[in-house]
Amino acid sequence: MSLPCLDALLDTGVPVVVCARPWARTLLQGYPLADFVDMDKNWKQNLSAVRAHRKTQAWPNPAGLLLPDSLSSALSFRMAGLPCAGHRDDGRSLLLRWPIRKPERPRHAVESWYALTRQAIAQWNLRLPAEEPPASLGLRLTEAQAATARHALAQAGLAENRFVLIAPTATGLHRGRVKVWSGFEALTRRLVSEGHAVVMSPPPGETGIARENAPSAQLLPPLDLGAFATLTRLAALVICNDSGVSHLAAAAEAKQLTLFGVTSPGRTGPWSPHASCLGAENHWPSVDEVCKAAAGLLEPVRTTEGH
Repeated sequence: MSLPCLDALLDTGVPVVVCARPWARTLLQGYPLADFVDMDKNWKQNLSAVRAHRKTQAWPNPAGLLLPDSLSSALSFRMAGLPCAGHRDDGRSLLLRWPIRKPERPRHAVESWYALTRQAIAQWNLRLPAEEPPASLGLRLTEAQAATARHALAQAGLAENRFVLIAPTATGLHRGRVKVWSGFEALTRRLVSEGHAVVMSPPPGETGIARENAPSAQLLPPLDLGAFATLTRLAALVICNDSGVSHLAAAAEAKQLTLFGVTSPGRTGPWSPHASCLGAENHWPSVDEVCKAAAGLLEPVRTTEGH
């Protein structure tokens, strides 16, 4: 959801170093970054990583932009000697060179982070981006990532736009509640009975739970995030929880159906004109409702030969 922020920063022409979790390095291979610094959950390790990187660079007047609202992120960069812009939150104002107020009304995370980025760019007297974020996230994927995804499909005997990709997992809890819709196996059986190929490609750490949640789905090997994002684009439809997969599919401009039951579509839903949302913050959709929505989105496509 931060891709419009990254594009806005790159468009200013200044060197951009991304500090993020290691998984994002592969995902951002298509971007002309000056560098990438691996971040960890431990703020002291992040402090060391930023300090070490700063010693290798000599850019004049470096500045940081903090999208996370955490106190630890502001503390790490402040102690590393990097002046930063970020949202005022949890007493962070004293740690920020450019503290910026959050929007007064609740906004989608894409809008909130983009507004923060735009205000920071204004503070730095750089070229301002458009006032509002684009309708699509526009993830830049590489030819190598596309080739990896297509190879996985060929090995599984599948063709582009002739399969439904499901993601029956979601890590963590939201306010103590499970973020995974319970009907993925029933959905899979229904789709298969209607002639659709249903596949999944969970990361290694989620393969077991994915098998439990949808044992009838065809299991593809795990892919790196860039190749997986390409896979979502090649699918006839992606059906997933409100999770990282939903945002990857949105970034790749895939046709998707995202299911909600404990989170808010207006706050964390997929940012894409190709996305449909079903459910609400406190109400999961039924299997029949999901099947009906999926049928409508798949109407022009049949994924089995002869249909």
